Formats: sequence, C-alpha cells, structure tokens
Amino acid sequence: MTNTLFEGFGLKKIINASGKMTALGASAVTDEIANALKAASQDYVDIDELIHYAGTVIAQHTGAEDGCPTIGAASGIVISIATVIAGKNLSLIEKIPNTDGLRNEIIIQKGQNVHFGGSIDQMIRIGGGIVVDVGSANKVESDHIEDAITDKTAALLYIKSHHAVQKGMQSIETMINIAKKHNIPFVIDAAAESDFKTYIAMGADIVIYSGGKALEGPTSGFICGKKDFMEAARKQYKGIGRAMKVGKESISGLIVALNQYPFKDARVDEQISRMTNLCNKLGKVEGLSCSIKQDEAGRPIYRAQISVEKEAGISAEQLLHKLESGNPAIYLRHHYVNVGILSVDPRPLLVGQEDIIADQIISIIKEAKETNVQ
Repeated sequence: MTNTLFEGFGLKKIINASGKMTALGASAVTDEIANALKAASQDYVDIDELIHYAGTVIAQHTGAEDGCPTIGAASGIVISIATVIAGKNLSLIEKIPNTDGLRNEIIIQKGQNVHFGGSIDQMIRIGGGIVVDVGSANKVESDHIEDAITDKTAALLYIKSHHAVQKGMQSIETMINIAKKHNIPFVIDAAAESDFKTYIAMGADIVIYSGGKALEGPTSGFICGKKDFMEAARKQYKGIGRAMKVGKESISGLIVALNQYPFKDARVDEQISRMTNLCNKLGKVEGLSCSIKQDEAGRPIYRAQISVEKEAGISAEQLLHKLESGNPAIYLRHHYVNVGILSVDPRPLLVGQEDIIADQIISIIKEAKETNVQ
C-alpha cells in the first residue's frame, strides 16, 4: 500500500472517527476542491478582486446580501467583532484591538462563553470587544440580556455549538428580537452548522461559518450578512485581519466547496447502517454497550455512542489512549470520556474503517481482561 503524504513525512497514519476536528485537519476534500487548491497555488490573481468574487458566491449560497472569506471560523469571530466596533473607518480599524472610548461591549450568554480549542472570550478581545457575559452557566433570562445593554453595547453574540450549554439559554429568536428592539447588530457563530441559510433568513446581521467542517472545504471560513457589514468585514484586512489573512488557495477551494454543497447528501441512512454494524459487533463484548445517537446540536449526524463499563476491565480513558497510541492511530470523539462514553463519527471514515475500529477495540478489551486475570 502506498504511503500517504503524511506517512512520507514520517508521521503516523490516522483513522479519524472523531469528526470534522481542527486538531486532525478538519476535512478531507474532494478531487475538485484539491484541483482548485493546486491550480490557485500555481497562478496569480488580484486578491481583493478574488475576495469580492468570493463574497458574491457566499451570498448566493446563504441568501445573504454579501459575504467575506476568512481563514477559519475563529478568525471570522475576530473580524466580525472588529467590524461591528470599527466599521469602515480605517483609523479605527488600525487601532483594533485598542477600542477605548468606542462602543465595544459584546453581550454573550454565560453558558456560551466556551472553549472550542481556543477561547470565545479571547476571540472577542482580539477583535477589540469587551466581553459582557450574562446570566449563569446553566440559566439565562431575557432580562439578563436586556439589563446588560448600554450605550456601549456593540453587538449581541450567539454561539451555536455542541460545546455550548444546550439548556437554560435564551433562543436565537429571542436574541434577534432583543437586538432589533434596541437596534443592535446580532452576530451568530455557527461554525460547524450545516444549514447556511437558516440564520440569515431568521434576521441575523452577521453569521460566521467554518469552511472545513460541514462544508468539507479546505482550511477556511466565511462570514455572511448585511452588505454594509460585509464591506466593513473585508476592510478589516487592512487592520487586525492582516494577521489572519486568507490566501488565494483557500479562497479558491472555498468557492468550489460552496458550489458543490447544494449537491451534497448527508447520507443519513448510510451513517446509521455503518454505525449499527459497529454497535452490533461491540454489543457482544462484555463491558461495552453501544447505541446510535444524533448530534447534540441537532445536525444530521448519527454517531455510535460506546459506553465502557467496569466489566470491560479497562476505563474509557485507558481505551482511548490505547487506540490513539496504536498503528494506525484511531481517534474517537471523547467529549464525555470522563463519564465512560466514547463516540464514533461516521462522516470522516473511509470504507471499512469502522470494522478496523471495532476489531481494535475488541482486541484491546480482550488483552485487558487477560491481563486482569493474571
């Protein structure tokens, strides 16, 4: 078997059952996207013209008035915050993140001020925002949001993510209504969401997406929204955005990915079938139970959830470590490993890799039980 590029570098082979995770390179792109990346890297273009063209493509696929490509969703947050604070004023843009004396407060619900591999709080601050998180981590009332609004409020920010607390928070609709009532921009970070039209249709002013997650594009991201805001967002590349500028390769791959996206199928039946087969294998092992669970945020993703019980002779954390230490290294979704739960995401798996995962888990459990007997 031919080595992959990364194996040629001397790096370990990876089976990604974790999902579209930044730490594992997010997505593996189609041949068409890969060809766009190659062609762009071997040619020249007016970058401003390419960014503007990308904005029209983003608008076409989101229903927004305009768009702006970014290097990722995290930079999208930074640029969006800088946008609502500095607008198109170049002197203010060049002062970011120093926003003393400006309208710079960003209201976010406490349960959504989370860590996603980086800190939402820090992304806001890099963009010049002063974080105002309201309510409690598991309970926010609409009054908490309204009471926090002052003449310094620059925007309301909503984080749509499985990392965020899913209960006790105020809804997107409530946040939009409050924003409109007070004539304040409403920004939503929907990084990993698969529906690129819903939040614009609901009335959001700025929506942020990852290009490497649900879209399955290259390392990239995009912002969409009202035309004035998108013009201001693009202008941030003369300021804080310069440190996170998006290149011709990423923009070109993003454009191709967006144009392909309407023809993509979530293949829900295939997901469920593959994960059912995995669960049937693992369910025969004493100490393991396995079931199919839909994504916590309601996306069309159906993962196998594996519960590791004491009869397995090994903890979920130990099993995870052994899987990641193997060859190939197998990475499972481990957000709930502390309570004995691991998950397998079918989307990034190549054909037959679910069988390799099942066989390796069974082998590790067997070895653990034999060791315990000795």
